[in-house]
Amino acid sequence: MISVIVTYQVNPEFSEQNKANIQRFLTDFESLDHTQFKYTVLCKEDGISFVHLSNYENKEIQEQLLHVPSFKEFQRLRDESGLNDSHRVEVLEMIGSKGELK
Repeated sequence: MISVIVTYQVNPEFSEQNKANIQRFLTDFESLDHTQFKYTVLCKEDGISFVHLSNYENKEIQEQLLHVPSFKEFQRLRDESGLNDSHRVEVLEMIGSKGELK
């Protein structure tokens, strides 16, 4: 399993557009095999700090998600909005998990 956390801050005036861009790629992710990944996006209380948590069964499904056109467009727009060096990508080691929220 591959687990990744991505964190970043956007400018306040871009926050709502970023949320809309996220919804667009999440909608497109619905066409993929949901049994092979889980992708969660959170926005912190400040309204400008975003956290993307992703878990992939394997490298193949990770690559599929990363190449969805709306996801690539989200990344481009996010990066062009000005992230003030806040963008961080970390690969995590899965130790365990319990429960399933729907």
